[in-house]
Amino acid sequence: MIPAAFDYKRATSAAEAISLVSQYGDDAKFLAGGHSLIPLMKLRLAQPGVLVDIGRLNDLSYITDKGDYIAIGALTRHMRIENCELLKKEVPLLAHAASHVGDAQVRHRGTIGGSIAHADSASDLPATTLALGATYVAHGPKGERLIAAKDFYKGFLESALAPDEMLTEIRVPKLNMTGWSFQKFNRRAQDWAIVGVAAWKSKSDSGVALVNMGSTPILATSVSAAVNKGASAADAAELAANEAEPQSDLNASSEYRVHLAKVLVRRALEQATS
Repeated sequence: MIPAAFDYKRATSAAEAISLVSQYGDDAKFLAGGHSLIPLMKLRLAQPGVLVDIGRLNDLSYITDKGDYIAIGALTRHMRIENCELLKKEVPLLAHAASHVGDAQVRHRGTIGGSIAHADSASDLPATTLALGATYVAHGPKGERLIAAKDFYKGFLESALAPDEMLTEIRVPKLNMTGWSFQKFNRRAQDWAIVGVAAWKSKSDSGVALVNMGSTPILATSVSAAVNKGASAADAAELAANEAEPQSDLNASSEYRVHLAKVLVRRALEQATS
């Protein structure tokens, strides 16, 4: 449980952080809240030679109304997202999902950007922002790049971010939701979800994404298409696993995950359309 030796650099700006990562290449990793990276380092599943600490870059901690969307700085803490009145009004699904992340200590230190960049399919906020059709803003030596959430997650703990890029902002569209729901089934409070569902409905559209139903967060497009065509919650929920690739582990078999996904999607849709 002791990490391998590493050098530590504290960045004072986003530009300096990107410069440091570019300088050290694949041997460098960004450190924000540390809730994902540090445990991996203790188990020596990750052994970066250089940690670039970006946790004190206050200019990347904000929630701003941009008209058609809400801009959220990548270093915004989960607790701030959970309690933000702007998000509760415009994107209540995201604020509610943030309240399910870990415990209060985790939410006070963990950041939305860290959660998304880590690209863990068992995390709540990657799937939620995927369901919401978010856009992620990345900065690197070549400038700014916009990445749609649906194009961001490439594999287990793999994302579209280049090694020398840093996630700086999450843009969540205002969807004029008529209803929404976040469902999470876990063995104990504060655990990772065995299966989770983020769903929303508007007058003409919907979005559904699944937590821990594959190597990446899953966008359940079959469910959304059925809902948009007028299918009942029960009928649409039968399609919950169409895009999924659930795996068996110590917590659940793949078959049990499929069952849970159908149950939770039905509950989410019923709540979102009630």
